Amino acid sequence: MQSPMVNGGTGGGGPERSWERDTLQKLAFEALAEQRRRRRWGIFFKLLGFAYLTFVLFALFDLRADADALRGTKHSALVDVAGVIQAKSNASADNVTAALQSAFKDKNTKGVILRVNSPGGSPVQSGIIYDEIRRLRGKYPDIPIYAVVEDICASGGYYIASAADRIYVDKASIVGSIGVLMDQFGFTETMEKLGVERRVLTAGENKAFLDPFSPLDPEHVAHAKAMLGDIHRQFIDVVKKGRGTRLKDSPELFSGLMWTGAKSVELGLSDALGSVDSVARDVIKAEEIVDYTRKENIAERFARRFGAAFADAFGPGAGARLR
Repeated sequence: MQSPMVNGGTGGGGPERSWERDTLQKLAFEALAEQRRRRRWGIFFKLLGFAYLTFVLFALFDLRADADALRGTKHSALVDVAGVIQAKSNASADNVTAALQSAFKDKNTKGVILRVNSPGGSPVQSGIIYDEIRRLRGKYPDIPIYAVVEDICASGGYYIASAADRIYVDKASIVGSIGVLMDQFGFTETMEKLGVERRVLTAGENKAFLDPFSPLDPEHVAHAKAMLGDIHRQFIDVVKKGRGTRLKDSPELFSGLMWTGAKSVELGLSDALGSVDSVARDVIKAEEIVDYTRKENIAERFARRFGAAFADAFGPGAGARLR
């Protein structure tokens, strides 16, 4: 008679099999619980994002509704010139002139306030804005335009402000810098120390004009100074045309110096102390203010910053600036 064989634990319903089954069940239940937690958090964040988007849309709708309501009544129109004046910036000629055109075209605009907070920038962009202000003043003679300086109105910023009927400042504002600047770095000695040889081929003897990796050419320097002198004279002409006899006879006015707002009133560079609110209330006599400034969206802001960074890294190093 044979004795029964002893089972090694791989079959049947022994304790080892039960332990494996319990472990698998626990893992399965834990996985399901984790999926439920993820699903709940996913739903929560989706609802949170939807709520935020809804809030933003309602806020924008309310702001737009408020602006539209104000535009239906007599108001003061506000246009900002903020930051460096250059193409592809908030203070570009395209943005500022478009805002000014909208402000002047509105039949309920009693007066336009140009709020300036700029250290200057491109003479071309500044000139385009200046010319457009003069054109709009001629086209809409019954709508005055006043420049209001807050922190700084220098160089290209003042170029633009000088086209306004009057300029108002804070006593601590910085005003002036009527001059032109062209700057760059020179690396010739650094290259010599590093043993780097500059090789540049040109078609045209002056094509490597003011090359920062080559010694300064006296003829190039003289030509650059002549160009800067021409632009400076253009700057002086538009300021004299805009300010007229209000300017005091001082040789320092066009030297590139800057002054406080209080001193600029004494020199005739500005007319009086004032703010956006006080000009709207006491000068234009329309206390309600509608902002016509063009605002860029997130995609435009990212593209502008990326483009500016790329230009700074790989673009040319020299250029005339009203700064």
